[in-house]
Amino acid sequence: MTKIDDVMYYPILIVVLAVAGIYFSFRTKFVQLRLFPESIRAVKEKPGEKGKVSSFQALMVSTASRVGTGNIVGVSTAIVLGGPGAAFWMWVLAIVGSATAFIESTLAQIYKRKDEKTGGCYGGPAYYIETALKSKFLAGLFVVCLILTYGFGFNLLCSYNLQSTFSVYGFYNPSVTPKIIGAIIALAVFISIVGGGKSMIRVTEVIVPFMGVAYVLVSIIVLVLNIGMLPEVFRMIFTDAFSGRSFAGGLAGSCLVYGIKRGLYSNEAGVGSAPNAAASAEVSHPVKQGLVQFLSVYIDTLLICSATAFMILISGVAIKPDMAGAPMVQESLRSIFGSFGPLFITVAMIMFAFTTLIGNLYYCETGLSYLNGNKKPSDGFMKIFYVVAALVVFFGAIISMEAAWALADITMGLMALINIPCCVILGGVAIKALKDYEEQKKAGKEPEFHAKSVGLNPEDLDYWE
Repeated sequence: MTKIDDVMYYPILIVVLAVAGIYFSFRTKFVQLRLFPESIRAVKEKPGEKGKVSSFQALMVSTASRVGTGNIVGVSTAIVLGGPGAAFWMWVLAIVGSATAFIESTLAQIYKRKDEKTGGCYGGPAYYIETALKSKFLAGLFVVCLILTYGFGFNLLCSYNLQSTFSVYGFYNPSVTPKIIGAIIALAVFISIVGGGKSMIRVTEVIVPFMGVAYVLVSIIVLVLNIGMLPEVFRMIFTDAFSGRSFAGGLAGSCLVYGIKRGLYSNEAGVGSAPNAAASAEVSHPVKQGLVQFLSVYIDTLLICSATAFMILISGVAIKPDMAGAPMVQESLRSIFGSFGPLFITVAMIMFAFTTLIGNLYYCETGLSYLNGNKKPSDGFMKIFYVVAALVVFFGAIISMEAAWALADITMGLMALINIPCCVILGGVAIKALKDYEEQKKAGKEPEFHAKSVGLNPEDLDYWE
């Protein structure tokens, strides 16, 4: 399984991610940099009607999935196994990949559909693949991959990552403790998800900002206390990123590949997950949510992943392969805060893991609805699904690290290999929408979207006129 994982990322996904990100960056004239201030303004907008999903709420749902255990464990694993230079390649992937995030979320908004029961809207890659590319089969295949990724691959890994944080404590028993923790997490998730999608949105809207701010504040304290070491940390990152040593053992195990693997797992730019949340936002123009969604990539990688990398490298704790994952971060903070350090990471991991699990299952619910003819499956089916989802969380706590990472990487890679080529084919529509948006802004108007303005037939769209 690890061999399949290696081949999928090098050379296949590295080439696909790089080419797509660079292509979209130039086609949009680096929208992720040019319109960054506009994205801040857009995220503050409220929906036209009370009770509708706001840009901020949609951002928090997608961020809940992006910001998770990968920000701690993924970054640690990349640095321990790939070297400090992995952090640099994470940054590159975030900046370049945010253009892809803009395209996929804008497309999701353009091709979204009305929810006649709730009055809201929904969508994602499956809908723009089906509507614009006229391929029901490919859309269904993407959804199956999405459910496998978020319902199984990612949730198995998330559960494993959480239980691994308890390995530094004296009470930890490898044969017993993971089972107990897995059972507790599974029960908590089950209780949360029985409330449905709206409940998930409310939970993530509260927890995500709190946990992100707390984690960044701790990292800032670490940086301030060790500010003199910061130039050396940057030197380590940039030197290692381009050193021959990093590639001496083969490119598959290099800081570049580890940085891209763990960066993609963390920020999910191009994977096709965030568009499902982006489509639910009520906005006057699709581009607004495209702008908002690339912020999630920045929050995840440039802010929170960087915080983890700096805490590890600035601590001076020796990097050892057997400490890959949460233990490395915990020991790094122990050197600065004493026993509070590992405890804080444990609490952060609990919060990160919980919101990640909830966000992942929100995506699964939307996927199941698609496969069921855009209708939520029966209550009986959903109860079975919730039980299975809880069992997956339990088993994730007791599998091996290698198996957990490989399953997550492979399923995520399959999603990206379907979604990104489709975005390249349909990218011209998103580019036209961006041009339309900017022209309206220059004219002093509050941008409103009309299908004909980008050369689309209103009859081919369900939501927009």
